[in-house]
Amino acid sequence: MQKLYGYIRRACQEFDLIEDGDRIAVGVSGGKDSVVLLAGLAGMRRFYEKKYDIVCVTLDPRFGGADTDYSPVARLCEKLDVEFHLIKTDIGEIVFDIRKEPNPCSLCAKMRRGALHDAAKAAGCNKIALGHNYDDAIETFMMNLFQEGRIGCFSPKSYLSRKDITLIRPLVFAPEHAIISCAKRSGFELVKSKCPADKHTTRQTMKEFLRGLEHENHGVKQRIFGAMRKAGIDRWNYKD
Repeated sequence: MQKLYGYIRRACQEFDLIEDGDRIAVGVSGGKDSVVLLAGLAGMRRFYEKKYDIVCVTLDPRFGGADTDYSPVARLCEKLDVEFHLIKTDIGEIVFDIRKEPNPCSLCAKMRRGALHDAAKAAGCNKIALGHNYDDAIETFMMNLFQEGRIGCFSPKSYLSRKDITLIRPLVFAPEHAIISCAKRSGFELVKSKCPADKHTTRQTMKEFLRGLEHENHGVKQRIFGAMRKAGIDRWNYKD
């Protein structure tokens, strides 16, 4: 975990992600990114210069109308001394069974965001931590460029005035390979996604495209990320 602490701490310091007294809802799907983020923020409470508290919020989309077993997340929360909230939803049924969305990711993400924001506010949190990593940022930037013809990405820190809550992404400096290694070395139990669209998304296509590009032109992802920061795309080069 030591290397991950370094990535998280750097992001928190560069973008002022955490302040004294914050109560942060960590959105945990049970996948590698969110589980490593949860463990990282929980452990960092011991030594970080700002004092904060965290709670774990897990949304069950209930794909196919069936509950998902999130007991691995519950056990990790107990081990880390973190409050655990499991919110059951009908998102899976609405997106895939009722609406039968041909491109389900957009609607699913919108509904999950709304449910997560509501759950965080109900738990008394002023911030939500999401598990987007370094590779996610590059993929999002490239997807926006290729598919929408615009320069943009999600921000490391975003204030949502309508909900009066701040989104933070403490893993934005952590490469996916480092997160995978951390999850394996730490022996974290992960929850496999039951989403019917898993591994068949536009993001997966972009991930594979960038993997091939990196293989042919080593360092291209690092240069893309550097360009995003130098240009200050969506506050990537600013604290405020």
